[in-house]
Amino acid sequence: MKDRAAETRIFEQYPIVRAVLALAVPTVISQIILVIYNMADTFFIGLAGSDAMITAVTVCMPAFMFLSAISNLFGVGGASVIARALGANDVGRARSTAAFAFWGCALVTLAYSLGAALLIHPFVNLLGGSDPAVHGSACRYLTWTVALGGLATSLNALLGHLVRSEGRSVQAGFGIALGGVLNIALDPLFMFALLPRGNEVLGAAIATSLSNLIAMLYFLAVLWVNRGRSVLSLAPRREALAGGIPGEVLATGLPACLMTLCENISYAVLDNLMALSGTVMQAGLGVAKKVNMLAHCMARGMAQGVLPLIGYNYAARNYRRMKQAVRISMLISVGLSALWMAASLLLSRPLIALFIQHGSDSVTYGARFLRILCLGGPFSACAYAIISFFQAVGESRKSFVLAVLRKGLLDIPMMFMLLRAIPVYGIVWATPIADVLCCVTALMLFTVFAANLSDRPGYELALAPARK
Repeated sequence: MKDRAAETRIFEQYPIVRAVLALAVPTVISQIILVIYNMADTFFIGLAGSDAMITAVTVCMPAFMFLSAISNLFGVGGASVIARALGANDVGRARSTAAFAFWGCALVTLAYSLGAALLIHPFVNLLGGSDPAVHGSACRYLTWTVALGGLATSLNALLGHLVRSEGRSVQAGFGIALGGVLNIALDPLFMFALLPRGNEVLGAAIATSLSNLIAMLYFLAVLWVNRGRSVLSLAPRREALAGGIPGEVLATGLPACLMTLCENISYAVLDNLMALSGTVMQAGLGVAKKVNMLAHCMARGMAQGVLPLIGYNYAARNYRRMKQAVRISMLISVGLSALWMAASLLLSRPLIALFIQHGSDSVTYGARFLRILCLGGPFSACAYAIISFFQAVGESRKSFVLAVLRKGLLDIPMMFMLLRAIPVYGIVWATPIADVLCCVTALMLFTVFAANLSDRPGYELALAPARK
């Protein structure tokens, strides 16, 4: 590689705060833009004055976000293996891992998109879109975003992980942000100019698919331009199936995949339970979840941004630098989430009213739901940072346990229990309670892991201040 030394300086030589910010800030910004474009869909659809249209997009989100679960399976797993391979100076393994991650992600996504196309009506009903006023719009949205646009969406996210794994965080962040910015620009064009009135949901779906396609093409262009000095190669090769690469990628990426998958299942259960109370409450909950996503996406951006830095230094046995990266990134994640929690508590009604502008009671319910959901933000950020740490160092079992605890094993049972104790609001309270419990469990697992590593040179508990 011509300039490989230049690419590894960020992992080895940058001051640790500079390295964390250089890797994480572009990723955080790109994640914020992703949330904004998610909100933009809801904002523009809200201009149509229809709770049914808002609900149609809301119930499709778990199916659409399952594409993220697929890309995380191969992307987070691949990025961790690549970063550790580079830390061990094994460029060949890094190249083969990139090829396996790309083609594995493509094949699994194609299978999922085909299944969604063939079973679209029962799929939408399962997601909570059985209401006749919601069903048709939800089917059209799912057709364009998953059945037709699924491959571009999944590969766009995957390539962002892979490009970031070798230190090109700015290029990765720009690519992810590009899709979001284009979506915001294309939404009103398709929703209000090119398509007839009543097709706002369809217009939002087409804009989403087209913007992700363009972002995917951008990443492919980046890899082509940097082919002489990048370790990433998408060319199929036998070595991609050898050396334990498939097992290591899937084992490392599975917790990230399950975390997204369980999150989507959890939201689908939440939507179905809320649907029993009516479309007005369901619409309010859908908007509250999207507003609350900002805190989670900032934490996700921090964790994904520093994952290569942690994995590289773990493999290089520079435990002191790894420790500092964990500590700094966790403090920033929790701080950002706490700030958004405060804003959500103080401005809950104005934030919800930005997206529901037709005076519906869904604004009132959405504001109440947001004030409940936001309480779990700082705890979720702490847990996510620890989950990402375990992914970075290849501790797949620990990250697996925390992933299924964060969404699925804790909150879904509590939804049913709390629904009886506190009608309507009880199912929403299950989310922050689960966040707190998962955070406590994550800190316990992390403390035990740190104690077992304390005999290694340069390693201390990551939450403790660094020695001078």
